[in-house]
This record gives sequence, C-alpha cells and structure tokens, in this order.
Amino acid sequence: MKRFKNILLYTDGQAGSRFALHRAVGLAKRNQGRLTVVSVLEDLPRELLRLAAAMPSENLQSMAMQEVRERLETFVAPFQKAGSTVELEVLCGKPFIKIIRAVLRRQHDLVMTTAEGRRGLKETLFGSTSLHLMRKCPCPVWVLKPSRRPRFARIVAAVDPDPLDVVRDGVNTKIMELATSLAALEDAELHVVHAWRICEPALWRNWQDRVPKAQADDWVEQTREAHQRRFDELLGKFNLAELKPRLHLAEGEAGSVIPQLAAKERIDLIVMGTLARAGLEGLFIGNTAETVLARVACSVLTVKPEGFVSPVMLD
Repeated sequence: MKRFKNILLYTDGQAGSRFALHRAVGLAKRNQGRLTVVSVLEDLPRELLRLAAAMPSENLQSMAMQEVRERLETFVAPFQKAGSTVELEVLCGKPFIKIIRAVLRRQHDLVMTTAEGRRGLKETLFGSTSLHLMRKCPCPVWVLKPSRRPRFARIVAAVDPDPLDVVRDGVNTKIMELATSLAALEDAELHVVHAWRICEPALWRNWQDRVPKAQADDWVEQTREAHQRRFDELLGKFNLAELKPRLHLAEGEAGSVIPQLAAKERIDLIVMGTLARAGLEGLFIGNTAETVLARVACSVLTVKPEGFVSPVMLD
C-alpha cells in the first residue's frame, strides 16, 4: 500500500463518510503522502434557477459551493486538529467526470469513496458514481462500505491467472501486491480465489449429451489441472509464508463464485481487477466485475491494467 502517495477522497461530507476519511488519513500518513478531500456540487436544478430568477445564477452557484466547502471544513476539522494535513477542493458538475479530471490533472494514484447505497442492501451498495469511477477512472478505485470495525478482518484477492496474457497477468500481480500488503497491515485473514470453468455452461451441457462421460470427466480434470498450475505459478511469485492464505480454486463462474465466497467467509474487502484492455479508450469494466459488484455487500478495491486510457478527458 506504500505505492499510494497522492490520494483523492471523494465525499459529500456526511457522517457516513467518516470511516472512509479515517482510512484515507491513515493511509496518507503511513505513506507520507498527500490527501485531497473533494466534494462535487452538481449543477443547480433548473426549477431552482427559475424560482430565483432575480438573483444571478453565478451567485447562487457560488453560495452553494461555499456551503459545501464549509461542510467539508467541519468534516475534516477533527483530523486537522490532530495534525493531519488535508487539502480541500469543491468542484461543480457531474461527479464522476469531475473526479476523473481531477485525477488526470493532479496525477492522483488512488481514489477512495464511500459506497453510495443504503447499508445492507446489496443491490444498491454501489451507486452510479462508484460504478462510473470503477469503469473509467485510470487509477485504482477503493469503494468503502461504512463500518464500525477499526480494521478489515478478512480480505479476498480475486485473481484470474493466464501467463499467456501479459495484460491480465499484470493485473493479477497488482491484485496480489495490494491484497498481501493490506492483509499484513491489517493483520487480516487473506483468501485468494480463482474461479475456473471448462467453457460456457450452456455449451458444456450440450457437449455432455454428445461425449462419453469418461471423456467429459477427463476434459474437466485436465482443465482443472491447467488452472491449478496457473494458480500455483502466480502464488509462487509472492512470499505468503507468514500470511498463510486460504486458497480457493473453485469450479464455476467468477460472478457467482466470488460473491458466494464473500458471503460464506464474511469478507470485509475484495481486491479485484477489471477486464479492460491496455491502451484502448473507452473499454469499461468487464462483465464479471459488474456481476460481482451487483452481488456483494463489502468494500471493494479495483485495479486496471497498465496503460488503461480513460474515456474521460481533460477540458
């Protein structure tokens, strides 16, 4: 986690974001890095501008932004009094676009934010802004679920090793580096999961009707052994002796396997990658990641391949 030296925390300054602020301040302090706390005021509604037609819209916007800034100042004041250096910035516009442009402009290496959905409802945990950031932000995005726990007790690294795919292998390395670093820092139980399958379920069911059972079983075993070798090769790159991770080589679709594991083991944080290709503009988060995010109720840290180009550009 020492790689993060220029952190951006996106927040509305409300009480539910205190957990994320505490995390961001602590990470910046440990890394001797910078922390910028950002809030974004969306454009004022047309109805309000119409009702306040006697007042210039610029004045209304300035007043609203000043109120947001005052809320941010109150929000970070306890940490500043304790000696933490926190920069504040209030932007105006579409939140995910403004955040990504801030990342590009200031070269932030991590974006942190709080899950926007209501607590306990998996289907609403990751809101529109979080998903847009996970899809399009060029740096890692850490969406934190509010919690009373001071640390993460159980962390999952979700990997998909493929030594023939340099881009994917690079993402797996990032995932493992972050997950192992966090597990050591938090004294957390580390799980590493790799979900595999021989092919699309519908296609495999069709083949099973046409292929002798012994042959089908042999194909499945050969596929499992190949994935086991890839899994072992990836894990062999890291010193895991002290962490003693629990390893899960699970047959099935990752979009189902990872949420099931997270629920069963009461996981606090999932570290996972997106499937966007390096250097291609506008390629968003992969279907597997979208499925996982729709089914989990814990914090998630996502990383992208080296060379990812965001579809959002500077003004």
